Amino acid sequence: MSRLHQNYRFLLYPLYPWLQHPKLLQVDSERSTLLSPRNLQESNPNSFTDPIDMLQCIFLLSDSGEVMLEKQLTGHRVDRSICAWFWEQSISQPDSFKGLPVIASPTHYLFHIVREGITFLACTQVEMPPLMGIEFLCRVADVLSDYLGGLNEDVIKDNFVIVYELLDEMIDNGFPLTTEPNILRDMISPPNIVSKMLSVVTGNTSNVSDTLPGATSSCVPWRTTQLKHSNNDVYVNLIEEIDTIINSDGVLVKCEIFGLVEVNSHLSGIPDLTLSFANPSIMNDVQFHPCVRFRPWESEQILSFVPPDGLFKLMSYRVKKLRNCPIYVKPQLSSDSGTCRVNVMVGIRNDPGKAIDSVVVQFQLPPCVTSANLTANHGTVNILADKTCSWSIGRIPKDKAPQMSGTLVLEEGLEQLQVRPTFQVGFKIMGVALSGLKIGKLDLKNLPTPAHKGFRAQTEAGFYEVRS
Repeated sequence: MSRLHQNYRFLLYPLYPWLQHPKLLQVDSERSTLLSPRNLQESNPNSFTDPIDMLQCIFLLSDSGEVMLEKQLTGHRVDRSICAWFWEQSISQPDSFKGLPVIASPTHYLFHIVREGITFLACTQVEMPPLMGIEFLCRVADVLSDYLGGLNEDVIKDNFVIVYELLDEMIDNGFPLTTEPNILRDMISPPNIVSKMLSVVTGNTSNVSDTLPGATSSCVPWRTTQLKHSNNDVYVNLIEEIDTIINSDGVLVKCEIFGLVEVNSHLSGIPDLTLSFANPSIMNDVQFHPCVRFRPWESEQILSFVPPDGLFKLMSYRVKKLRNCPIYVKPQLSSDSGTCRVNVMVGIRNDPGKAIDSVVVQFQLPPCVTSANLTANHGTVNILADKTCSWSIGRIPKDKAPQMSGTLVLEEGLEQLQVRPTFQVGFKIMGVALSGLKIGKLDLKNLPTPAHKGFRAQTEAGFYEVRS
């Protein structure tokens, strides 16, 4: 699974920033409708003089800084020179740019995220909610990855027509419009071999449907209307990542979990679902999909929602200050006379009750190391071209503790290792949520026939670091 923390959380900052402007929260008593910026200005020209929050342009940059795609969103054209400025700054200050998703250039505010080597860059000249710009770029990246089966330079260039069509539907005059994947699929057909052959034969390269999906005018715009399935089923997945830092003395400095509740729904009609947890109080920093009704959660801590069709992320959460981690890694390094002896032992600290699979221990060899000779009694050890040592253990056996040992040869003139490496640990545990979160029950209403329900949990390592 890709790094969940890099997504800036998948949701749920409102994607309609004009609804947050205090001058727009006025109701027309005659029509009983929320006034839009346009008709508010028409009804009282002096009541709206502030600039409207909007994005002005979106650029897609390759890993070399080349502008692969440019989408101007308003009448104020943004020159490509802003991309050159951004790329020069990112090269000259690489570390500081990684932690700054919002940057103030001499002429624009810039929002940027990076996915699979592709930089998504948005520009504006007015102050606006920063999370709106960041979240919209994350939505664009997710939709493109879903449509194109991944993100890379070749895929973007081969499908630039679909990318432009998607951006036309997702944002209008700088304002996010339609961002739900289910509705976008009804409006724009995903690329396939048949559609590409037909476009060559007929000369019609458009994938846009001639009719507007009914869900765009529905009270549940995330769900396609008149859905019918031969088999009704819904599956709930708890997916957790554990972040852990253990210092050189073996003391647990940090241990917390970031989790997602994913739902894979294939239900006919417009079902109404209620999901409850046995221990919801352990969850912090919860964020929801727009389909979730907030009042039931606020009063009873249950999730009441009409689900989109297919796989979607229902909510995210964080569980803080855990006291136990599932596995231990004990590195021992001693050096003298230009040689460093390494011994690393891995084992189960707190048995989760399920098998711990896909265990990998990695560390970066210090620059002063000229060569390394490392072996393990279980698994395989590989030293990559970038001097990363990767120890693939797989499943931890119960009869012995996996151990890696060997020597590192230092540069001539160095007696001892000056910089001690940090060990990164990866693993996966199927069938258990280490946070202790448990699903109570799932109730389904408004279904023509009974539906099958299923639950699953898994935990994997996120930022799991052991210092030596």
